[in-house]
Amino acid sequence: MQKNNFTLSIVTWYNKQKRILPFRDIDDPYKIWLSEIMLQQTQIETVIPFFLKWVSKYPTIKSVANADQELLLKLWEGLGYYSRCRNFHKATKIVVGKHGGVIPDNWLEFRALPGVGDYTAAAVLSIAYNQPYIAIDGNVKRVIARILGLKNLSNRNMSRIKNYLTMNILTDNPGDFNQSIMELGAKICSPRNPYCGKCPLSFNCRAFAMGVPESYPLSIKKKKPPHYEIVAGLIWREDRFYIQKRGDGGMLAGLWEFPGGKVEDGESLTDALRREIKEECGAKPKILKKIGEIKHAYTHFSITFHGFHCEENGTTIRCQQNSKWIKPNQIDEFPFPKANHKLFSILEKQGWDV
Repeated sequence: MQKNNFTLSIVTWYNKQKRILPFRDIDDPYKIWLSEIMLQQTQIETVIPFFLKWVSKYPTIKSVANADQELLLKLWEGLGYYSRCRNFHKATKIVVGKHGGVIPDNWLEFRALPGVGDYTAAAVLSIAYNQPYIAIDGNVKRVIARILGLKNLSNRNMSRIKNYLTMNILTDNPGDFNQSIMELGAKICSPRNPYCGKCPLSFNCRAFAMGVPESYPLSIKKKKPPHYEIVAGLIWREDRFYIQKRGDGGMLAGLWEFPGGKVEDGESLTDALRREIKEECGAKPKILKKIGEIKHAYTHFSITFHGFHCEENGTTIRCQQNSKWIKPNQIDEFPFPKANHKLFSILEKQGWDV
């Protein structure tokens, strides 16, 4: 396929068929960067309301840099992958402090910022600064693998995909070129049941010519993720219950939660809860009754989350440094993991009273 045929076909299709999105066709590098961070591993439909709410509250990169991280996490609450928010906050502080609030248009400087990988750097620099970097996400890999007839995404074949895109990128509008292939992958060239009859590239797509486009590239069978039983306790002291803040490192860092943890093999739920709270708070609680249980899936594992009403049992809870006793009507003031919010929904129906 000639460069002009491929490039002209895909960009022409994009200009006619692209979805109208709040973070598309804008020239603000801050909002473009924010959208790319939010869109990592997250559907566009999910991102849109979060993006609009965020830019309404924090319209500039300086406003983000100056914000308290807990407020940012609260605004991010429900979007998941919270390290994206924490890294974005760190990065905005660097941009404001080191670059005068101007997002770098230099690959090495921008790529060095927390949370910025090759894809994000290429997407932002091509869209915001018109620089001819190729941005490769899952949609792009699938589209070009089908065009070239590549069964496996081996290192050699990934090099072929990169070379093909580099040869064909629209140098005077690389942002639209990158977005056009992503959009084609999202709307037309889907993993299952692709709409080949509507594809502007099917005339020279090897996978389409073979009659089995879904076979390109071969899907990798994933192992079934592990499942864990988790217990947590709402420890009451009169009309308040105890919450504690997770540390700065690891999963769900900076969010608030109830004390508890993983149930060990052969351990009952209540024994696990007493052990976990003893380890975390220095006292075994009196377990009053079970609130309920919810199921929740993370990227690499899933959980059944069991919640219990508890109270102090003769020994005072040893509060951690970042901990509070709050009333039910204060939960909106703190960012909690989604699993906790599912438990809150049960409590709203049952009533918070023990």
